[in-house]
Amino acid sequence: MSHIRRISRSSLSLRPTRAKVSAIAAMALLLPVLAACSSDSGSESTESSEPSELVVYSGRSEELVGPLFAEFAKATGINISARFGDSAELAAQMLEEGDRSPAQVYFSQDAGALGSVNSLLSTLPENITSLVSPEYRAVDNTWTGVTGRARVIAYDPENVPADQVPQSVFELTDEKWRGQVAIAPTNASFQSFVTAMRLTQGEEVTQEWLTGLVNNDVQSYEKNGLILDAVDSGQVQLGLVNHYYWYEKAAEVGDTNMRAQISFMAPQDPGSLVNVAGVGILKGAAENTAAVEFVQWLLSPSTQEWFVTNTFEYPLVTGVESAPGLPAIDTLAGPDIELAQLADLPATLAMLQDVGLL
Repeated sequence: MSHIRRISRSSLSLRPTRAKVSAIAAMALLLPVLAACSSDSGSESTESSEPSELVVYSGRSEELVGPLFAEFAKATGINISARFGDSAELAAQMLEEGDRSPAQVYFSQDAGALGSVNSLLSTLPENITSLVSPEYRAVDNTWTGVTGRARVIAYDPENVPADQVPQSVFELTDEKWRGQVAIAPTNASFQSFVTAMRLTQGEEVTQEWLTGLVNNDVQSYEKNGLILDAVDSGQVQLGLVNHYYWYEKAAEVGDTNMRAQISFMAPQDPGSLVNVAGVGILKGAAENTAAVEFVQWLLSPSTQEWFVTNTFEYPLVTGVESAPGLPAIDTLAGPDIELAQLADLPATLAMLQDVGLL
């Protein structure tokens, strides 16, 4: 019997991936921790003959977290009814549903989407929020980050020596990079980065920068992965992506077979934004022990290590090491912004449309 019931209208197909293969081994490490969480929680689900059910709206894909949800269910007896979809669209749906929403937990790919539904979320217990540094959770503790991702510049070392890689996104409008910079304007990570720029640098500066990219013949791609492929094949010299795309591809083909490399930008630069995937509990489920147990599990060392191994994202719990080769997350020093402010997305979309990138 399956422990995950999909409540989305259209489910993603589960394709065999490197992450899923390595997940099989990683799950063996997770089971003892999950079982311990279950026995310590006192949840009624472990005492009844019929397992309890937890409704999770997940902006993280079924392909990625489906195996995790299944293992959590097997170990705790708490079945998960999951609605998978785009984080922003699920947030909008919950706002429309209001108190009638069946969602009990919201697992978002993006901090901005969490910030947009802040009014629907309950305050998380202190024993959960204390696990994560304040800059990676809501100021009022209504949600917490689970994993982090940093913005980087992918570059082609055959054409751009490492010491000549731009250290700021503002350098990308220079004439020397005409037609050689790739972005993904429809991608949520790029839009969050632009939102951060708007909030820290101002509307005028941000629009001027975007216009400069357009005038410099910026190359647009649909996804970060396609940008990395373009840099790796020499189609473009520079590209704005999330750090883990390089590590995922290197794990597949071998790092020595990677032509593209990545560079972290200068501290405080808008391009050094560290965003998070995060989780919150809906107010109607504030006293739901299964919901609390699920969030605790996401922040358990073994689950954090699973994300490091399979997605190469930054762990946010002290004591869990990042993927080899990554600079420590506390050295990245992104722009001075509360991540919940990334919810100010509509103005960003309007600006991207104004300059012709959407």
